[in-house]
Amino acid sequence: MRRIVITELMDERAVAQLVAKHDVLYDPKPVDDAPRLKAQAANADAIIVRNRTQVRGELLAALARCTVVGRLGVGLDHIDVACEARGIKVIPATGANALSVAEYVVAGARLLLRGAYRATPEGIAGQWPRNALSNGREIGGKTLGLVGFGSIGQLTARLARGMRMTLIAFDSMLDASNPVFAQTGVRCVGLDTLTANADVISLHVPLVDEAAVAQALRSGHLGGAALDEFDAEPVPAGSVFAGCPNLLLTPRIAGVSAESNERVSFLIATMVLEAVG
Repeated sequence: MRRIVITELMDERAVAQLVAKHDVLYDPKPVDDAPRLKAQAANADAIIVRNRTQVRGELLAALARCTVVGRLGVGLDHIDVACEARGIKVIPATGANALSVAEYVVAGARLLLRGAYRATPEGIAGQWPRNALSNGREIGGKTLGLVGFGSIGQLTARLARGMRMTLIAFDSMLDASNPVFAQTGVRCVGLDTLTANADVISLHVPLVDEAAVAQALRSGHLGGAALDEFDAEPVPAGSVFAGCPNLLLTPRIAGVSAESNERVSFLIATMVLEAVG
């Protein structure tokens, strides 16, 4: 029987699958208590994390007998690449939350284009800003530019096509001859062409320059932005985004929904069970 430590939220039915075969500690609280987390990690054969547990430094050193890190998601920026050198297999939930992210992208684009979400405070205050909000734009017929055309970008393209968007994409790892463009019906273009022609740009790449985004919003050069990941999390008081117009900020939940959490949790439970035996 192996010892499996789960440090963050996981679907409890998936946890039960692990409990049926191994000694499992499911305790999301130590993610904010480093000494406690390190103590629990010392006896772990496998550890399952989401996005807040930093598997590096002292915690990585404490994983003396760990052979598996299960990631309840796909981003690995908080998991040290040294895991592999130490014989620790890192297992992300590839594809399990793709639909949730793709829906977030399309929903954010629709909100920003239409602009109607800004009406709530005025409406509650008894105002009627109908004229000011009557020039919102429809998403149909607009061009969506995808920067990064992996599995999530491709699924985003499928959803956007259903709303009659024109689709173009740039990916530094793919050229126009790659069959994925023909298969999806998305036109491969250079980055400069994409930025010049897209009405909406969706970034499926590492973090952007936050100060540049804030400046572009304030100047009006950028019409709106929806951001779900940040340099510092939680976003600190006095952030460069304070007072920016047409901005939607969410706390890294694009890939998190009731359905995706279920898919991610069961996928990782299955894969961790296979890995630990």
